[in-house]
Amino acid sequence: MYQEVCDNIENLVVEPKVKREEPTTVLKISNLNVNLPNHPILKNINLEVQENKITVLLGPSGCGKTTLLKSINRLTSLTPELKVTGKILIEGEDVLNGRTNIPELRQKMGLLSQRPFPLPFSIYKNIAYGLKLKGVRDKNLIEYNVEKRLREVGLWNEVKDRLNTPASSLSIGQQQRLCLARGLAVKPKIILADEPTSALDPTSSKTIECLLKELKKHYTIILVTHVLRQAVRLADHVVFMYYGEIIEQGEPQELFKHPKTEKLRNYLIDGN
Repeated sequence: MYQEVCDNIENLVVEPKVKREEPTTVLKISNLNVNLPNHPILKNINLEVQENKITVLLGPSGCGKTTLLKSINRLTSLTPELKVTGKILIEGEDVLNGRTNIPELRQKMGLLSQRPFPLPFSIYKNIAYGLKLKGVRDKNLIEYNVEKRLREVGLWNEVKDRLNTPASSLSIGQQQRLCLARGLAVKPKIILADEPTSALDPTSSKTIECLLKELKKHYTIILVTHVLRQAVRLADHVVFMYYGEIIEQGEPQELFKHPKTEKLRNYLIDGN
């Protein structure tokens, strides 16, 4: 079943992209610290994320994975008591400086949450909304992009005859794919996926996993998970976090076969 879903998704229409021989770093984090008063959340995080790879943030619940994602797209700004220091460079720009245009920054990133949050509009308007925020007004261009993004997430054939029905009428798995399509509509550089399959049934989870594997050809993906087997299936690069720190990172084959720290060894034993 898993392979069948993946095979179907590989036939999706996606944007062509020129491949580079050498990997390109699209995100560089240096000495990132996030603190609440008297409580450190992230401690001296240093990380480089490469283009067209799935970088998996792996670790137990509460270890800081989601906070790291929120720091990247500045959702930490919604919590004034958080103190964030360090640098997060995207395309050479430090997103933590005071000059950053936060709405523009977030348009560079598609966010996929643990639970889908479709807008209280129709299926069509959920995707058109993001296009209009970017200034697209041409009706034909909007229609073209709505279809393109729905095809990109394998949803077009399922909804093409009911585009004007409420997004809430979709199953939760379909809603998650719709939210992904909505994020792709603004042509992000990076997809931030925060445990995107945790609320889904096994079949929908497999569909999302296969989509992510296909989409990494055209996007850079940072995936948060605490599920070891999901990391094994999807990761090009694994970052193991524990209580706000990066303990180990590297290619999954090496990291999982030859863990260097007791913390990771114990996590792998518990995960099995």
